[in-house]
Amino acid sequence: MNILFWVIGAACVFFVAYWVYGTFLSGRIFNIDDTRPTPSVRFSDGVDYVPTDSKFLSGQHFSAIAGAGPITGPIVAGIMFGWAPALIWIILGSILIGGVHDMGAIIASVRHNARSITEVVRRNVSRRAWLLFLMFTWLSLVYVIVAFTDITSGSFVGTITLDNGQQVDGGGIATSSLLYLALPVFMGILLKKTRLSLTWATVIFLPLVGLSIWVGPSIPLQLDAMLGIPAMDAQKVWNGFLLLYCFVVSLLPMWMLLQPRGHLGGYFLYASLLAAAVGLIFGGFEISYPAFTLWDRSSGDFWFPMFPVLFITVACGACSGFHALVGSGTTSKQLRKESDARYVGYGMMLMEGMLAVVALASVMILSKDSALVKSSPNFIFASGIGRFVDLVGIPAAFGISFGLMAFTTFVYDTLDICTRLGRYILEELTGWEHLAGKIFASAVTIGVPFFFLTVRLYDVDGNQVSAWKVFWSIFGASNQLLAALTLLGITVWLYKSARNKLAWLFTMVPAVWMFVMSNWALLKLMGDHWFPGGRMELSAEPVPLVALVLTLLSLSLAVEIFHVIVIKWRRYVRLTIEKRRRDHLTEQTQYNRETEV
Repeated sequence: MNILFWVIGAACVFFVAYWVYGTFLSGRIFNIDDTRPTPSVRFSDGVDYVPTDSKFLSGQHFSAIAGAGPITGPIVAGIMFGWAPALIWIILGSILIGGVHDMGAIIASVRHNARSITEVVRRNVSRRAWLLFLMFTWLSLVYVIVAFTDITSGSFVGTITLDNGQQVDGGGIATSSLLYLALPVFMGILLKKTRLSLTWATVIFLPLVGLSIWVGPSIPLQLDAMLGIPAMDAQKVWNGFLLLYCFVVSLLPMWMLLQPRGHLGGYFLYASLLAAAVGLIFGGFEISYPAFTLWDRSSGDFWFPMFPVLFITVACGACSGFHALVGSGTTSKQLRKESDARYVGYGMMLMEGMLAVVALASVMILSKDSALVKSSPNFIFASGIGRFVDLVGIPAAFGISFGLMAFTTFVYDTLDICTRLGRYILEELTGWEHLAGKIFASAVTIGVPFFFLTVRLYDVDGNQVSAWKVFWSIFGASNQLLAALTLLGITVWLYKSARNKLAWLFTMVPAVWMFVMSNWALLKLMGDHWFPGGRMELSAEPVPLVALVLTLLSLSLAVEIFHVIVIKWRRYVRLTIEKRRRDHLTEQTQYNRETEV
């Protein structure tokens, strides 16, 4: 069957969902009201609180939330279980869970003076829940930084030889990437200090982005050759550079880098989707990969481990707790009016779902015995883009370089946001909002990932492996569990304040589903590491230890939230009974008076 049928079908479903379910959520569940001035307007300071046009903000928001998740997750899940389960979960998860989660996090933050989702939990649940949520969130951010930094640096080393003999050099991608990082800084300064309009800035700097992709391979920055070290060690050097970059950028004003790069990064998305559209429409690609399969036959039957592994592996392609941190941490501080939350929150989640479908399409066109199946997810995605653009005469090598740059661009925004959000969380916790506090918070936030990314990690056979392969499972589980806890926090807020008394159900049901799947996955991780073959083999490996910590934190927080809901329900029942008793007494008194008369 032609792959075009499935991709267009997914796009149509997303389009209908945006206008139907998105409108329902904004009007009936979250009560969007543009007469309320948003925090970006009330607290405008030109640094963190900046009223921003929705078209500009959506590109920045999307680049921040996309990262490697909606590309890596669907590709890995598609290879493991077949494209059909991954496609179904991407569509249903994005519409019914991910979009609700993202939009709800932004609106909840806006209604709480653009404070983070952790503050929403503190005000609506308890201080203890707030502390638990802070610890869980910060740990989740650490693992986002670990996984995404390592998978990005992997694009900067080694050489890939295509079927036609062309080569794509990692050093060239590194050069293009560094050139690209400089462009948004100049763009931001020009937009801030001159009268240059956003339209003209886009016209000027987008071609320069293309030029950086074209020039990069001519002047490759090959650290392994320059320093005389193995590629794996060169990747660790790049990890250190990326973390240092994150530290510096997290302290800069948003207008200097984050906003302009988010805007330019949005065009990478549009170009990637356009390249995919060209390939899908004119390529005539047939689906070759199995709809249902089990990559690792030793792991059991198909349904288990598909439940729950599929849901934590697809990750950001269907739902992501990290999106709540972006939405409540930076996006809510720039939302110009409440109605923009549907476009920026719900709409961009569906757009991310579409990107996930495109990423999955790069697996669907492969045969199960293709050599590419064993490649890294970013190269599988980039190879798909290369095959698509080759149809219109653009060299496949350039298309792959573009695909890898698009992948890297999304990750840059995610890394920046993660470090900045980690700083925000530690500032909330310590109250140190002066410059020294900001520096300390950013340093601590990148210090833990630095440790995990600089140590050597090995698989069960003793081979050195990349950090992202070790930590992707824990990242996926913690990320999905963070989404569940966020939805629980939003549920309590809606339960206590929404006009529609049933509004909380539309976040509670998704929260329960994600909570069960995520904790199930964490328990499976602990079992796989500590009870292989049914025998207890306790060790100090970081993955099961972190899984244990996350499970305990999530269960403790869930108990706190459940306790608040029960107390609220009991109070409601008591007040209802008292009101009925008073009404009955009033009616009885009135009846007695009428009887006496």
